[in-house]
Amino acid sequence: MFRRKHTEQENNEVALREAKFKELKSLLGQLYGRSSLYCSDACLKRYLEARNWNVDKAKKMLEETLKWRSTFKPEEIRWDEVSGEGETGKVYKAGFHDRSGRTVLILRPGLQNTKSLENNMKHLVYLIENAILNLPEDQEQMSWLIDFTDWTLSTSVPIKSARETINILQNHYPERLAVAFLYNPPRLFEAFWKIVKYFIDAKTFIKVKFVYPKNPESVELMSSFFDEANLPTEFGGKALLQYNHEEFSKQMNQDDVKTANFWGLVHSNNHQQHASKGFSGAEIAPETIQTNP
Repeated sequence: MFRRKHTEQENNEVALREAKFKELKSLLGQLYGRSSLYCSDACLKRYLEARNWNVDKAKKMLEETLKWRSTFKPEEIRWDEVSGEGETGKVYKAGFHDRSGRTVLILRPGLQNTKSLENNMKHLVYLIENAILNLPEDQEQMSWLIDFTDWTLSTSVPIKSARETINILQNHYPERLAVAFLYNPPRLFEAFWKIVKYFIDAKTFIKVKFVYPKNPESVELMSSFFDEANLPTEFGGKALLQYNHEEFSKQMNQDDVKTANFWGLVHSNNHQQHASKGFSGAEIAPETIQTNP
C-alpha cells in the first residue's frame, strides 16, 4: 500500500515537471539561430531544476543567460585567443573521467600567471564550453578538481575574479557542475573562503567538497568518485599529473573545429567566420529570445 502511494506521488511529480517544462517552452516561443541550438529540451530542464521548477524564475534566468551569451559569445572563443592564459596549466581538461563518465576540469590556482580579469574569465569559459562539448551522451555534468599546491594569498585570484567565476558557473551554466573538490586547501584559504562562500547559492554550495588527504572520510569520498589508477598523485591517486601545453593546444585546436561545426561556424586558423551552408549571418547571430504575447 505504501509503495503504491509512493509510486503515485512519483508519477504525479513527473507529470507536474513535464507540464512545467512544456509551459516554459511555450513561453519562450520560437527561437532562432544559436538560441535555438542552446535551448535544447535538456537545457530547459536544467534551468528549471536550478530554480526549483519555478517556471517564471527559470525563464528569467534563461533570458539573462541568452543576453550574456549574445555579448560574451562563448561559442566564438578559440584556443589561440586564450592559450597564453593556459601556459602554466592553471586550468585544463583532464585526460580521464570520473566514475560516472563526467568530464573533469583540473584547476591549480597556485599557478596563476596573469592578472587580467577579462582574459581569465574568457579562458575559463572556453574550457567550460569545451568540457561540455566533450561530455558523453548520457552525461550533462562535469567534475572539478582544485589543487592548492603552491597556493598563497599573493598568488590567489582576486575576490572579484572568484565572484565572477561563481556568477558565470551558477547563473549561466546551471546544473553543469556535479561536484567541486577543494583538495587540501591551506589554513590561509579559510579567510578567503569566508568571503567567497556568500556568493554561492545553496544548490552550488552543497556540491563543494573540502578534501584532506589524512582524513579517512575524504579519502573514501575521492575513491567513490574517481578510480585511483587515473587520479593524479596530487589528489591522492597513483597517476602522474603532467600538463603538456603543446599537446593540450593540439587537442584544443581539434576541438575548435567541432565547436565551429556545432554552432554553424567555419573555423579558420585566424578566427571563425559565419558558415554559408544553410545559414545566413542574420540567422546565426545571437538573438534575444522572443516570448509570446
